[in-house]
Amino acid sequence: MARWAFLAFVVIAIVMGLVIGYMAYSATGHWLDTNVMNADADVMLVLLILGIIVGLISIGVKDVTPFLIATIALVVAGTLSNVWQPLGTIHQLLYDWALTILKYIVAFATPAAVIIAIRLVFSIAREK
Repeated sequence: MARWAFLAFVVIAIVMGLVIGYMAYSATGHWLDTNVMNADADVMLVLLILGIIVGLISIGVKDVTPFLIATIALVVAGTLSNVWQPLGTIHQLLYDWALTILKYIVAFATPAAVIIAIRLVFSIAREK
C-alpha cells in the first residue's frame, strides 16, 4: 500500500509540474504572474502535506536508508537548477517543466525524509 501511495504522489508531482510549468511558460510574467505564483504555492502546500503523511505512516524499516539516500540525491539535484539551464536553450518550456517537476518531487520527499530521519534517530536512541 505504501509503495502505491508514494508512486501516486510522485505521479501527482509530475503531472502538476507539467501543468504549472506550462502555466509559467505561457503567462505574461512567467513565474512572476500572480496566477502562476498562487497555483505554485497551492501545489507546494498539497505536496508538503502529502509528504508529511508519507513520512508518518508509510515507509517501512527496511526502506528507510534507500529512501533517505534517494531524497538526498533529489534535494541536491533540486538545488542545482543550473544543471537544467541547457534545456532552456532548446526550448524554455523544457526547462520550466524539468525545474518544476523536480521542485515538486523534492517538496513531497523532503518532509517525508525529515520525519523518517527523526523517527530513525529516536529508534536508535531507544536501542542504546
